[in-house]
Formats: sequence, structure tokens, C-alpha cells
Amino acid sequence: MKKMISGICMISVLAIGIGGCATQKDLEAVQAREKAIAAKADQAAQDAEAAKMAADEAMAKANAAMTRAEEAEQRALERERIAAEKERIAEEKARKADEMFQKSMMK
Repeated sequence: MKKMISGICMISVLAIGIGGCATQKDLEAVQAREKAIAAKADQAAQDAEAAKMAADEAMAKANAAMTRAEEAEQRALERERIAAEKERIAEEKARKADEMFQKSMMK
């Protein structure tokens, strides 16, 4: 009787052990999923790197445009200053010419 109970227990333990183990097919399926996830992760990393490079390039272009705009603003301010100086000189000449005309009229 002890041998029979012992045998039944051994068979039960063996059946549970075999039933609980993964089959080769299950293992291959898990490995395939792992490879697919790794491929997606690699693609995502490549996409992120490409996006970072595009963002860096856009930032460089924006900085260059900002520099050009600042330079254009400086040139415009310089032209405005020169125009104001020319206007002041023209007004001074006109005032002097008017004074000379007034003096000539007095004589």
C-alpha cells in the first residue's frame, strides 16, 4: 500500500512538473516577441535620434536667422542715424542760406 501511494505521488509530481514546464514552441514564441520588442526599441531610438538632429538643425537655422535679423536691424538704425545727420546738415545749410539772404536784403 505504501508503495502504491508512493508511486501515485511520484506520478502526480511528475505530471505536475511536466505540465508546468514551457514547451519549445512557447519558448520560441517568447523569443520572437522579445526580438520584435527589441527591433521596435531600436527603431524608436533611431527615430528619436533623427528627430533630435532635425531639431538641432532647425535651432541652428533659427539662430542664424536671428543673427541676420539683428544685423539688419543694426544696419537700419545706422542708416536712420545717417539720414538724421544729413537732414540736420541740410537744415543747417538752409538756415545759413536764409541768413545770407536776409543779410543781402538788408544791404
